Amino acid sequence: MSLKYEKLIRKMTLAEKAVMMSGKNTWETVDFEKYGIPSMVMSDGPHGLRRQAGAGDHLGLNASLPATCFPTAAGVANSWDEALGEEIGEALAEEAVTMGVNVILGPGLNIKRSPLCGRNFEYFSEDPYHAGKMAAAYVRGIQSKGIAACPKHFAANSQELRRMANDSVVDERTFREIYTTGFEIAIKEGKSKSIMSSYNEVNGIYANENSHMLQEILVDEWGFDGFVVSDWGGSNDHALGVKNGSHLEMPGTGKSGMYDIIHAVENGDLEEAVLDQRLDELLNVIFLTHQATEDAKGKTFDVEAHHNLARKAAEESIVLLKNEDQILPLKPGTKVAVIGDFAKVPRYQGAGSSLVNSAKQPEAILDVIGSTDLDVVAYEQGYIRNRKPNQKLTKAAVELAKKADIVLFFGGLDEISESEGLDRTHMSMPTAQETLLNELTTVNKNIIVVLSAGSAIEMPWYPYVKGIVHGYLGGQAGASAMLNVLTGKVNPSGKLNETYPIHYEDTPAYAYYPSKERSSEYRESLYVGYRYYTTVGKSTRFPFGYGLSYTTFEYKDLKVDAEGVTFTIKNTGNVPGTEIAQLYVGKSSETVFRPVRELKGFVRVELQPGEEKEVRIGFDDKTFRFYDTRTDSWEIESGTYQIMIGENAQQMVLEGALDVKGTVENGDYKKEELPEYFSGKIKDISDEKFRILYGREIPDGSWSGEIRMNDAVCQLYYGKGILGKLLCAILKLLLKISDWKGKPNLNVLFNYNMPIRGYAKMTGGIVTMKMAEALTEMANGHRIKGTAHLIKAAINRE
Repeated sequence: MSLKYEKLIRKMTLAEKAVMMSGKNTWETVDFEKYGIPSMVMSDGPHGLRRQAGAGDHLGLNASLPATCFPTAAGVANSWDEALGEEIGEALAEEAVTMGVNVILGPGLNIKRSPLCGRNFEYFSEDPYHAGKMAAAYVRGIQSKGIAACPKHFAANSQELRRMANDSVVDERTFREIYTTGFEIAIKEGKSKSIMSSYNEVNGIYANENSHMLQEILVDEWGFDGFVVSDWGGSNDHALGVKNGSHLEMPGTGKSGMYDIIHAVENGDLEEAVLDQRLDELLNVIFLTHQATEDAKGKTFDVEAHHNLARKAAEESIVLLKNEDQILPLKPGTKVAVIGDFAKVPRYQGAGSSLVNSAKQPEAILDVIGSTDLDVVAYEQGYIRNRKPNQKLTKAAVELAKKADIVLFFGGLDEISESEGLDRTHMSMPTAQETLLNELTTVNKNIIVVLSAGSAIEMPWYPYVKGIVHGYLGGQAGASAMLNVLTGKVNPSGKLNETYPIHYEDTPAYAYYPSKERSSEYRESLYVGYRYYTTVGKSTRFPFGYGLSYTTFEYKDLKVDAEGVTFTIKNTGNVPGTEIAQLYVGKSSETVFRPVRELKGFVRVELQPGEEKEVRIGFDDKTFRFYDTRTDSWEIESGTYQIMIGENAQQMVLEGALDVKGTVENGDYKKEELPEYFSGKIKDISDEKFRILYGREIPDGSWSGEIRMNDAVCQLYYGKGILGKLLCAILKLLLKISDWKGKPNLNVLFNYNMPIRGYAKMTGGIVTMKMAEALTEMANGHRIKGTAHLIKAAINRE
């Protein structure tokens, strides 16, 4: 393979080439002035830049430069608006170049396998097609300004608990159809110039050194021509990673990463030609993105214009979930009581590495509600974040509710409920909020619940309130956007990116999530989210793709041809509105199990009252395909496919059929062997059935009793070493303290879930791999021997 920068690479020594494959520090790559190689700067930025002004740290403990805080991906996904995603991407890039950032580490598009994943607020959808289309839009927008996007985390990264010491055990068909399709779309349609590998193992091999993922799928099949960066601290065997398709380990590991590669080349484990190829691919993006930041030196971005875009994004993303008796929109002069701490101190973004230092003061409802025509009787806090119900606050709120025509209750999930490094343990809102809401419904029947949360919640109070409006995490302009919807200035058009089950126990991965030990077994297979609920006929609170409007729409005249579908939508109401029509496809088969329907397209349609439009959704290469493990490739089964147009995943309004001549006549699954997978009843899959689906022996994911370097620090409790037990106990105590404070301690969470070898990857070379091995010995009770090895490794810097 010819190298673009062959002449330059030939001038470099082996050590110089090797050192380029690790970071210079937390956020930058190594630069070489004598070769004209600049440093490349990376920054978190799924919904806003987090470019640190001083010393960098991956957890965001040090302050970052002011940037626009847009709604998180889980919010923008509700817009189903690719053009909006592209516009946000462009704005992110405009800010990035003024801050000298070459690579934006985002968007995040992992599949929402379970509502409990603590990082779901950063991810688009439970559906890979939906997630991929939105991600590709962000990528196009970001890269239109000359810098690179970095979709993450590739792949099957579904839980935060022990995320760096977890093995995703997933059959190949599920892996390809559910967990990599979104990335495929982001790469093929977005042309992303980088991608971030995930922390976890996939079927026993760390993602960052998995040749099946990084070479066979990413490069050979998808044509990826950018660079792969490890998640921060996610590099296990650096030389093996480079050999199998990874380029850059981050953050910087001193010179230990360099020595890993040098030794691998010298002992024949890594061909120098492969190292040259990886370096060439990395240099290509470094040089490609350098000019954009050079051109932007001394420039600033339009703070006000980006704030307005953040508001527009929030408005499009708000979802109207209930509107009994058309209580919304609120009429001018309506006497409203504002209740809830979120009205004063907004929950507008998630916690963790995505935390943005907003360029403008984030709006709060209390600060902007005065600009409306509503008659605000008064405000009461009602509850204290992350505390038990407060009788005094509850009483005051109830008394206020008696005096108003309508109560606006502001609540949802608080900061400690969902965060990077922390999975939720239940789907309820905090007890204090639910208790207060129940009290309010006894004194006022006109309750409107305004939610702020990054993921699905249970709603036992649903029957007793008249309105529910969900703003997700709406960014710095979310409050004015919400009031524009509540008062009717904006007609809500958002539709849910995920299913809202009635009870957490209803979720398909309930029995399998999170992993009880080291292996996270994806026994539910394809039946993620709506694919499960629609197939088995399980009732939900709200289906995927659900959202109400202040107007109504009528669908008619479906026409199906070999290239796509055409149909007409009419606004049958009295106000302008936007409808999101969804294309679903299904097929009955005796030899290929499938969900009853799967999303294969969508379109946003803006309509004036009485207006109708003919719309078109074309088919593409993903419309009819399934992944065939017989041929290790995508195939199309011949036969009749059901073509459905839905308002959401549950409600189909138009149906047709199409006979398709495929590439295979049938599949290779046997209904008598896998009846649960054909029926979708996957809540209790036996070892025998999962083994058949998996196609090999199920790995033993139990903790061995002996601590290994890739076991998480939280597992030290089970080791024999007293120091490890003490560290684990201290971390647990610190987690309890942060829980009590209501604010996640990111440093503690990271350490709690990190494997021992992570200390060799996250300390800038202070701790070496040999030192980590010695620490592991000590954790297993070999205190004297381990201490001796630790001292030796520290002296020799091995």
